Amino acid sequence: MEKKALITGASGEIGGAIAGRLAAEGYELGLCGYSNKEALEKLAGELRASGKKVQCFYGDAADPSFAVSCAEAFPAPSLLVNAAGIAHFSLLQDMSGEEWRRILAVNLDSVFAFCRAVIPSMLKAGSGRIINISSVWGRVGASMECAYSASKGGVDALTRALAKELAPSSIAVNALACGYIDTKMNGHLSGEEKKALAEEIPAGRAGSVTEVAECVWLLARAPYYLTGQIIGLDGGWY
Repeated sequence: MEKKALITGASGEIGGAIAGRLAAEGYELGLCGYSNKEALEKLAGELRASGKKVQCFYGDAADPSFAVSCAEAFPAPSLLVNAAGIAHFSLLQDMSGEEWRRILAVNLDSVFAFCRAVIPSMLKAGSGRIINISSVWGRVGASMECAYSASKGGVDALTRALAKELAPSSIAVNALACGYIDTKMNGHLSGEEKKALAEEIPAGRAGSVTEVAECVWLLARAPYYLTGQIIGLDGGWY
């Protein structure tokens, strides 16, 4: 297969970093974004200026029809990276049903929709890779983030199950469970809270989006026998 990567959540910090890393390795990119069109256009412009082939798609990753349209406009990707994600910080009893469903839709339903959309072309090619961006909270849970934790736990379970379905077809499915990564998603934390959090982590600091992107690249070129794994990137935290 050609080196083609379809990335959801590409307008975010993690998705953008992944796009840049894969572009540096010669991937043609299909970038899917929703919340920050300006950031996605800027990233695409920079990559195109350096000679990279990039297409941008704008829509809600939780909408199954958007996933289908992206797969049709960017056919036969060899790699799918599901990086779309949002967070919500509150007590469970203070969440509305709409807020709960939105977290699950963006963080989990989008993974289902995009996997379903690209799998047929990967089956036809007889190879492919799917990498889902998950979180340590999917494994251990986080207070004030019940919906986010539930969504990432779902991503982990989907990853393991789908890997079993697709392993006979040489399609690897893995997830990268990120710990405390220095992004705007953690912007609600005060400086004191960030310091206390870093002190809990054996590495003594937050991870960077560059490190997430590097791990995605390592998974993108790992043997196909590495599949169904939830790989922690958390500085030894969990």
